[in-house]
Amino acid sequence: MPGRTRPIDKFATAVAKCSAETSAYGKCILVDYNNVSKDKCVTEFMRLKDCYLATAKKR
Repeated sequence: MPGRTRPIDKFATAVAKCSAETSAYGKCILVDYNNVSKDKCVTEFMRLKDCYLATAKKR
């Protein structure tokens, strides 16, 4: 099927375009990775999520 984009391809593109957000979220988690809890890095996660969704929507 030409022209069809697989979901994993969309995800790979989003990851590539959201590297700054991914890095910020990863750094936040690594600060205290032995004590990760719900909503620990919610601000960074929401920025990452928004970036992924915006990138996926463009394709």
